[in-house]
Amino acid sequence: MSRTPRATPWLVPLVLLIVWLAVGGTLGPYAGRLGEVATNDQAAFLPRNAESTRVIEAQRAFQEDETLPAIVVWTSDGDGRISAGQRAEATRALASLEGTAGVTGQVSPAIPSRDQRALEGVVPLRPDLGDELPATLERITRQASAVSGTTAVLAGPAASQADLSDAFAGIDGLLLGVALITVLVILLLVYRSVLLPFVIIIGAVFALGVACAVVYVLADHDLVRVDGQVQGILSILVIGAATDYALLLTARYREELAAGHDRFLAMRAALRRSTGAIVASAGTVALGLLALLLSDLTNNRALGPVGAIGIACAVLSTITFLPAALVLLGNAAYWPARPRPAEAAGGGHGVWRRIARVVERAPRKIWAIALAGLLACAAFAPTLTSKGVPLDEIFVNDAPSVAAQATLAEHFPGGSGNPAVVIADARYEKQVTERAKATDGVADATLLTGQGRPGAGAPRIVDGRIRVDVTLKDAADSDAAKATVSRLRTALHQIDGADAVVGGYTAQQYDTQTTAERDRMLIVPVVLAIILVILIALLRSVLMPLILVATVALNFAATLGISSLVFQHVLGFSGTDASVPLYGFVFLVALGVDYNIFLMSRAREESLEHGVREGILRALVATGGVITSAGVVLAATFAALGVIPLAFLVQIAFIVAFGVLLDTLVVRSLLVPALVRDIGPKAWWPGRLSRSTE
Repeated sequence: MSRTPRATPWLVPLVLLIVWLAVGGTLGPYAGRLGEVATNDQAAFLPRNAESTRVIEAQRAFQEDETLPAIVVWTSDGDGRISAGQRAEATRALASLEGTAGVTGQVSPAIPSRDQRALEGVVPLRPDLGDELPATLERITRQASAVSGTTAVLAGPAASQADLSDAFAGIDGLLLGVALITVLVILLLVYRSVLLPFVIIIGAVFALGVACAVVYVLADHDLVRVDGQVQGILSILVIGAATDYALLLTARYREELAAGHDRFLAMRAALRRSTGAIVASAGTVALGLLALLLSDLTNNRALGPVGAIGIACAVLSTITFLPAALVLLGNAAYWPARPRPAEAAGGGHGVWRRIARVVERAPRKIWAIALAGLLACAAFAPTLTSKGVPLDEIFVNDAPSVAAQATLAEHFPGGSGNPAVVIADARYEKQVTERAKATDGVADATLLTGQGRPGAGAPRIVDGRIRVDVTLKDAADSDAAKATVSRLRTALHQIDGADAVVGGYTAQQYDTQTTAERDRMLIVPVVLAIILVILIALLRSVLMPLILVATVALNFAATLGISSLVFQHVLGFSGTDASVPLYGFVFLVALGVDYNIFLMSRAREESLEHGVREGILRALVATGGVITSAGVVLAATFAALGVIPLAFLVQIAFIVAFGVLLDTLVVRSLLVPALVRDIGPKAWWPGRLSRSTE
């Protein structure tokens, strides 16, 4: 009987560790399998209620199968014109592809450009080729290259999708490997411990495995959608969040060990004092992500539940696996260092004691300087253009499809191969076609004939409706082309009874941009309201949450200002994807509040004993090291997104990484402590701390 009490405390951590080892071994491989249920078909991520989305549905009635066009472009090897013989050869090469694996529908003949120096032909492919797409495109290129005296390249949606899939090819291994190695190196440098960094990394990997397994099952049953962007962000989000939460818990556990408590009592105290802050922080991020369900953009809505699942798994690992591992290791977790008695009182590092003294001496001067600096940076935020990224900027590195599209645009109207698609009532065939041709920015408008292609012949009528392909003068991804689509819609909507709708690639980009702007107007205040409610409940104050929300919002504006300068003048981007500001807002504001929650939870605890002005300084000293380490780790993990050569992820990586560091080093370290020190007990109004004696 005497052994039972001594054995019982070890039972729970042992069982938890065994369970997590079994879970990690079983579900860990799913971190590398999520790509099996991911789709990089951007047509699946369009606005639900947009006009261009309705056109996609209407188009299906005009063709037996949905297609993914590959555009073959031939140019003469010399400076001369394409000969009639070369055109005939190109047409035969295209015809030989009809009916081969992956090719569906009729292949177009080779069509010469107006300058007679190039040819183009369209090969319709099955949209579900997946991993077979590169081999299919290689076969098309091989056939096209047989035309003597010419050079053949592939442009169009099929070529772009192949390059996109190639860019995401390293997302399972390369991105995860870079993120984990970066985190491990930072933890080893900061904590100078051999075991602790590996324990934290293992916990983060376990959390990612569980998250990926849950998302895999949901995606396999079509309950959530996953693309390469969502997949990459999930990996980074889980690794970063799990590490952040782990650092908060391990720092508190070290304090309790340093106070002389045994490992079991130390862990109980650490969990009691940190779980509230961890859960509240995770709640702000998870609910902020779930607010994306209000978006009309499918990929935004996809990220919401997927990201929330990742955050939940990160918290689960932090409060179950990590305590079990730390209890079993005890002081050995921090070897070769040992928790020092000074840490028990939140003594902190000397750097943070010096910063606290600076804040103590001149709080008003500190917050005024910090506020002025953030406002100066925020002044550049309106210069950030979020109208979408042109095709030649989607890929950070050179991509074959981009070069091919440039060749196509050099010899053919900018919208060649990517026409605007008009579906209208067949009775208004003549009016619709003539009005489309007369629209400024339109190069040509052609009825789809009974043969299933634009050209001469009787129009193809399906359910009383016709299809008109409208070739734009400008490149399909340009602002000028989007303006033409807007004018075209206005012109065609004025034809009473025609019920004309305009879709196609350019219209999809235009609708995505306008929908993203609407989403920001709706989701931003919702996220701020969610965070405010959580902070009020956690801190039992009204004024303090308002201060925290205002500071993180200002941090986001300052980050956008700096990002605008860097994107335009350093990285050479003309703008950002329409969803980048919203993603940046959700991550930065939700994650930025995390560090303020860690700080102010400790400040409330210290203020109850030492008063508000002294309490905030003690909290700054006690949490400075761990929160800064967490910020550096999170910034580094998001920066790892930059290894994927896509402008969208590079932009997200910079915004979040820079914003987290700005929040950690300026907002949380200087601005908030100085404001609270200057305001005093009133900062906690109407809470009980407002009556604390100073």
